[in-house]
Amino acid sequence: MSEMDRERPEEESQKEEGRTEEVPGAAAGEKRERNPRKRPRQSGRRRKRGRRSRRRKMTPPLAAALFITIVVLFALLSIVIRKYSPSKERADLNSYYNVQSEEDLAVIMDGKRLEETAKYWDGYVYMDYKTVQKYLNQRFYWDSNENILRYTTNSDLISVNAGEKSYAVTKKNENVDYVIVKVDGENMYLALDFVQKYTNIDFQVHSEPGRVKITAAWGEIRTAKARKDTEIRVKGGIKSPIVADVEKGSRVTVLESGENWSRVCTEDGMVGYLKNKRLGEMKTETISRAFEEPEFSHLLKEEPVSLGWHQVTNQEGNGRISNVLQSTKGINVISPTWFYLNDNNGNIYSLASRDYVNYCHQNNVEVWALVSNLENLDVDTTYVLTHSSTRDYLTNQIIAAAIEYDLDGINLDFEALKGEVGDAYIQFIRELSLKCENNNLVLSVDNYVPSSYTAFYNRAEQAVFADYVIIMAYDEHNSSSEDIGSVASIGFVREGVENTLKEVPPEQTILGMPFYSRVWELTPKDGAGEDVESVSEDYLPYTFKCVEEGMQTVENRYTVNGVEAVWSEEDGQYTAEYKNEGKTYKMWIENEASLEEKLKVMKQHNLAGAAYWKLGFERASAWDTIIKYVN
Repeated sequence: MSEMDRERPEEESQKEEGRTEEVPGAAAGEKRERNPRKRPRQSGRRRKRGRRSRRRKMTPPLAAALFITIVVLFALLSIVIRKYSPSKERADLNSYYNVQSEEDLAVIMDGKRLEETAKYWDGYVYMDYKTVQKYLNQRFYWDSNENILRYTTNSDLISVNAGEKSYAVTKKNENVDYVIVKVDGENMYLALDFVQKYTNIDFQVHSEPGRVKITAAWGEIRTAKARKDTEIRVKGGIKSPIVADVEKGSRVTVLESGENWSRVCTEDGMVGYLKNKRLGEMKTETISRAFEEPEFSHLLKEEPVSLGWHQVTNQEGNGRISNVLQSTKGINVISPTWFYLNDNNGNIYSLASRDYVNYCHQNNVEVWALVSNLENLDVDTTYVLTHSSTRDYLTNQIIAAAIEYDLDGINLDFEALKGEVGDAYIQFIRELSLKCENNNLVLSVDNYVPSSYTAFYNRAEQAVFADYVIIMAYDEHNSSSEDIGSVASIGFVREGVENTLKEVPPEQTILGMPFYSRVWELTPKDGAGEDVESVSEDYLPYTFKCVEEGMQTVENRYTVNGVEAVWSEEDGQYTAEYKNEGKTYKMWIENEASLEEKLKVMKQHNLAGAAYWKLGFERASAWDTIIKYVN
């Protein structure tokens, strides 16, 4: 190679550095200087090989992985969408509202969906009588034996026969355009329009599903308007089924507020949950209805009542009234045990005496004669009270006797009743009270201390109609008790008073207390402490029986046996115990000291007065204690 040839590449290289050429993408005629460091183009063969390499198809494993990734992403996206998107599922409203037939109406009362349903017959709403009693008005009474509906106001007795469009208001007849009472098998249905006559309620009927919206609670409610078109759901949550659509601006009643959702009721009675952010400003409104509630009055004495029960078992007993009254101090009411239910027709047996009443009136003592159901064991009290005809007859017999003997009041002493007669017993008191009021007679009712098994005596309703409710705060332990104990410990008395006052105003409550004690005779069981039975925690190693004795008789008993009574702070009375001929005698003593503890409870709670069972069991010094508290 010549020297020139050897230098050429260098010269060409030097020329190459300064060479420019048109470059695709440059403006027309524009030349760009090539980067001298840029790698020269590859040969044509190599460039072709490179293009073939880029066009080579993706391998199957890579394609599969890519496909799976895409599927997973779509699945995840779908899950996210489903999770955060509101459900469009709509609730089965018939099931939601417990509507099972075309005649059924769901009941929405004050925003609450009741399990019970109503009926829609002939364009009127009918509700089961028990549902009416439970939720709307307990004063309706249904006599299923004679198919008579009764309702008692402060002045009238309303009576309706099943299947009729007329009803009696005391002695006057009224008419309506609908059947008031419909009987379907064992169920009685009452027209809601008739219920509304005597109850402060309002109601509207709506369809799809059939429902009746009842307003029974009046006063303040919370309301809000929907900010936009929305819906209420079965539960709080966007996945819960839709109950109803709510248009923007619709007013709802807010029943219960939650953190994110609130339970609401629409104006047409659809109940469910609505998202809080869809609710506008909360407002408090007051709702009311023009309705005149009946006012009940009572014949109450201005001074405290001091009532003595006088047990009269025959006419001769009436002749001792002068001795009975002269041995008392401060008595202003006496209650002789004159009348008792004597047969299933509602007749009463009477031991009443006009001379007895006259003597009491001459000494400024009122006579509230006692009416009992305990003397004739052959009488079925439940039958008499649950049949309107016999209950009416009994009421009329009592009032007739009260008028005949110029009584000042009636003392009702119905005991040992069964739970199923509770409604009829209260209706008896309602009906008797109307006739007592019309004849200026005081009605007092004797009651056990409150307990779960005497709840059906319904002292609260008694207090509406009767003038006085008397607590028989004794017989804490008696011959049928499981063990021995006090007749009326102070704790028993306090609890009885406090629980009664939850139902009865103090100015209508009289505290009944005992003048007697029970003397318990305990006989040891053979083998006591030696058999398996005696290991039991509630095992009694003795049998027992008791006798009732008055204050002085009890004191004579334990003093004769050389025993000194000991004060029991827990019981609020003295106790004594002695043994005789292998038997043990125990007593919780009712005397002036225990009486005073009970009178303090009466005074502390501002009760209407005191009553004592029974006259003749006390001693003279007891009255000196009584008049310090009942003056």
